[in-house]
Amino acid sequence: MRVLPPPLRAFFENPMLLSAISSWFLAQLLKALIVLLKGHHRDGREILATMVWRTGGMPSSHAALVSSMTASVGFGQGIDSDLFVVVLFFALIIMRDAMGVRRSSGIQARSLNTMGRRLADEMGFEFHPVKEVHGHTPMEVIVGALLGIFIAAAYVFL
Repeated sequence: MRVLPPPLRAFFENPMLLSAISSWFLAQLLKALIVLLKGHHRDGREILATMVWRTGGMPSSHAALVSSMTASVGFGQGIDSDLFVVVLFFALIIMRDAMGVRRSSGIQARSLNTMGRRLADEMGFEFHPVKEVHGHTPMEVIVGALLGIFIAAAYVFL
């Protein structure tokens, strides 16, 4: 078996990369387990779709990923570094978008679909619903962010 070249090996052993991937994966796994325990979906396909594709839900994997990156930079390079400032604002934008813009557009899509179905039934035409994107509640974002910070700390300090 061939050994990876040092730069590539260093990339795959990078604490920021490992914490970001772990944070995203654990958040998605927890989300799927919560869906399973609530009894909303018992089908394996539904659980897999929740793990990989579905948006929204507890905890936010967006927040977990970007907060783990931010914490990794803060722990590794210090909160006074330029890179920390960049990833901090990147994280804030992502988390604001996850609970603001996407949530609002999902609510609007649901309203449009309700009106469209009603009009289609009354007027007898075919209606194609728009995709309803699910954003996050503030609590889902907070829990995801905390998860990401704790996982980053574990990779950096353990």
